[in-house]
Amino acid sequence: MKILVTGGAGYIGSHTVRALQAAGHGVVVFDNLSSGHREALPAEATLVQGDLTDLSSIQAALEAHKPDAVVHFAALIEVGESMSQPGRYYRNNVVGSLNLLTAMANTRKIPLVFSSTAAVYGDAEVSPIPEDAPKGPTSVYGETKLMTEQMIAAFERAHGIRTIRLRYFNVCGAQPDGSIGEDHVNKTHLIELALLTALGQREKMMIFGDDYPTRDGTCIRDYIHVLDLAQAHVLAVERLFEGGESTVYNVGLGHGFTVREVLDAVDRVVGTPLKRELAPRRAGDPPSLVADSHRIQQDLGWVPQYTDLDRIIQTAWAWHHSHPHGFAEQVRS
Repeated sequence: MKILVTGGAGYIGSHTVRALQAAGHGVVVFDNLSSGHREALPAEATLVQGDLTDLSSIQAALEAHKPDAVVHFAALIEVGESMSQPGRYYRNNVVGSLNLLTAMANTRKIPLVFSSTAAVYGDAEVSPIPEDAPKGPTSVYGETKLMTEQMIAAFERAHGIRTIRLRYFNVCGAQPDGSIGEDHVNKTHLIELALLTALGQREKMMIFGDDYPTRDGTCIRDYIHVLDLAQAHVLAVERLFEGGESTVYNVGLGHGFTVREVLDAVDRVVGTPLKRELAPRRAGDPPSLVADSHRIQQDLGWVPQYTDLDRIIQTAWAWHHSHPHGFAEQVRS
């Protein structure tokens, strides 16, 4: 297949581009490079620099490259920022997705894999969380993803665009060789923050609450390695191309790690204990968020390869240690 990947120069997108190529598919990346990195893309990938908020731009790309399917990552993702800048998130995530769907309806009614999120569930009352759990996002970011899922359903009814939506949890890790990895402007992910602290770029790690009803009092989250997530996208787009029906899958390990367990693992991997400080709970932090991912395992045969926390963190450390300032600078020991 030839696959157009929106946001393909971003963290998850760039890993998925490589996974698609490894599976024998041609890739065209559509990205405005506002948060993605040209350096994250392999030389064989075609890059079209464009913005989904410009309908003519994505329509032209579809017409010029005639892909067989689309994998849609392009979105703003910071929960906190979404609450203070809702207009920016609705414009980029919702209007951008609407333009993509409109362009596909106008030009190429091909299958679509959509990068969604566990944030559509909000403060779920059950854990692990199944796909049919009630939806109640507690952030603008989650609202924009749920709204895009609803638009996707409408475009399938009207235009027959089959779609698999992948809702995933805490994405982490990097290429084991350290060649590409996580490099966001706003650093909010626990493992990334911990490794930057180990590099001396931050003074300490904050633990927000230790009185949750969990095994050590800190929050539990499901950490899915970016390569396992990339493989889920490959399997999803291939299933659609083979004629598979539209559906939704959670993507996660099915079990979680506490904040303290993650920090302890970082200590083991880097060999130096992190300075930690206890702080009050943050509003809206549920005790546990874990995926029920039985459906994707049964339907697509997806099996996560990175289930050991230390191994997950070793891959992230390979990236951050060799690229302490991300793609802007490379330092190898």
